[in-house]
Amino acid sequence: MSSPNPQVQSFDLVIFGGTGDLAARKLLPAMFHRFVDGQIPENSRIIGIAREATDDAGYREQMRKALNAEGPKAEKVDAFLKQVFYRSLDARKDAGWDDFAALMAERPDNVRVFYLSTSPDLFIDICTRLGSHRLNEGASRVVLEKPIGRDLQSANQINDAVGQVFNESQTYRIDHYLGKETVQNLLALRFGNALFEPLWNAEHIDHVQITVAETLGVGNRAAYYNRAGALRDMVQNHILQLVCMVAMEPPASLSPDAVRDEKLKVLRSLKPIDASNAAHLTVRGQYRAGAAEGQGVPGYLEELGDKSDTETFVALKTEIANWRWAGVPFYLRTGKRLPERVSEIVVAFKSVPHSIFDASAGAIANNRLVLRLQPDEGVKLWLTIKHPGPGGLRLRHVPLDMSFAEAFGVSQPDAYERLLLDVVRGNPTLFMRRDEVEAAWLWADPILDAWACSGESPKPYTAGTWGPSASVALIERDGRTWNDGGE
Repeated sequence: MSSPNPQVQSFDLVIFGGTGDLAARKLLPAMFHRFVDGQIPENSRIIGIAREATDDAGYREQMRKALNAEGPKAEKVDAFLKQVFYRSLDARKDAGWDDFAALMAERPDNVRVFYLSTSPDLFIDICTRLGSHRLNEGASRVVLEKPIGRDLQSANQINDAVGQVFNESQTYRIDHYLGKETVQNLLALRFGNALFEPLWNAEHIDHVQITVAETLGVGNRAAYYNRAGALRDMVQNHILQLVCMVAMEPPASLSPDAVRDEKLKVLRSLKPIDASNAAHLTVRGQYRAGAAEGQGVPGYLEELGDKSDTETFVALKTEIANWRWAGVPFYLRTGKRLPERVSEIVVAFKSVPHSIFDASAGAIANNRLVLRLQPDEGVKLWLTIKHPGPGGLRLRHVPLDMSFAEAFGVSQPDAYERLLLDVVRGNPTLFMRRDEVEAAWLWADPILDAWACSGESPKPYTAGTWGPSASVALIERDGRTWNDGGE
């Protein structure tokens, strides 16, 4: 039997922004876990790049603290860190780039992965210098972190410039939500079970909800977040990608372009939201001081230290104008300083057409399929059954509940673990193609323009609540409710 975790080809992973939060919190730990499981060959290197003046030893010590390994894994930290290196470079200056190119030339047969964990403002400078030193040749790939631009025009400028150095097959636009186990399982549930796909349409589905909620505030990301806001930071990329995975037609295969072609059709079928209907279909919010995880927390403006109309919460209602989904609303929401950290997709099926049960038995609730992406990945299917016992027929709404950790007895790999190795393998299935990015911005830009033209400030909500009351009204005026409380 083949290993469930086969080694990949030897590679050099170069992380621009190597001393940043993403590198320390996600990228290096992801690589360490894959190293522990034996997937990283000895000849591979992980090279952090930043402007800070440190050396290999100093960087390794920073990453040792970030790994925070315990138990048997702690014994492998030293061996892992031998594959970790550091170079001080400024993307906008020439100094050091020749030495860096010489370092990369030491292992010409390694796959080269350049991960741009920096501000998008630096993407063009970095790629231009990589090209001028011919580091884009051969088995070289570039990974672009979101957001790619702040609108369609700036996204096209970035994509055009990156495309001058790396062709489309070398370019991996990462969205870590697509690497989550539950998102992968959505494909298996839909296309591997005769139970669901025949019902996956407007005839049987009442509506879909997608929630990405965070308990944290903006913290040390305040400067970035104030330029972006919740729509750019979460909806235009993460949430729209989840919409695509729920709504796309069955691809002919799981080949990269077959999947991405179907996702693109969904993005191009989204009904427009613009100045004519944004006030009715969208809600913007901004948190005020309140409580989170049992402690008092400041409001967004206090954290920012300035005035701002940037939204920290968005709820909206959209539809997909095609035969499968016509008339089925998709309710999307995301926000910071909400009551719990949860990301989930809820597929709510229509009610049975007629109840044969007496009123004393209780109401029949809609069947719901709930896919939890975080924090505890799993799937729940809510069904109506008879309550056990001889006391007459009483209906109960109960879940068939499958936690991935409990069902398979193993911890699930982090999304970055899967996605980083997919880049090494040259598999772009779970990454965004350029035309997907363009289609997402074509839908999002009119919403941003409508908000800017309205002159209205985001509606306030208290930290630790589920957002402005208007977001509740958005769904309840349709006779539906948000799936709060983890059901």
